[in-house]
Amino acid sequence: MKPSVLFVCLGNICRSPLADAALREEARRLGMEVEVDSAGTGDWHVGRPPDARAVATAKRNGVDISHLRARLVTPEDFRRFDHILALDAQNLANLERMQPVDSKAELSLLLDHVEGREGEAVADPYYGRDEHFDATWSDVTAGAKALARKIAQAE
Repeated sequence: MKPSVLFVCLGNICRSPLADAALREEARRLGMEVEVDSAGTGDWHVGRPPDARAVATAKRNGVDISHLRARLVTPEDFRRFDHILALDAQNLANLERMQPVDSKAELSLLLDHVEGREGEAVADPYYGRDEHFDATWSDVTAGAKALARKIAQAE
């Protein structure tokens, strides 16, 4: 079975779709098969596409995320995914509270997988400008590369 990864931020329109894109791109580059998805812990944007600035950032980096739609984390996600990665401590705490007893998912912060960045949050670019989205892309790309290495070593 191929490994599965869920990225989680608050609204599922900026950070987690970018992390989804970064891991898909890294997996493609490495020839890895991995199931990737993203979700949010807040319901404000459910059913909406990613923020236009996130779409533009991903596109500049060769990945199309315009087809993604925001959704909420569900109890089933904890049984479906091997790895659930929060983009900040608050979302990690929310996930820990939501995690059912029969969960198979390993919970962590995305940047916990980047040496020297353990415990750090991926900055939320929502209230920023384009350069904030570029900084977020840099963070999620570093996290995706480190996570892909970890998954590849475990197989």
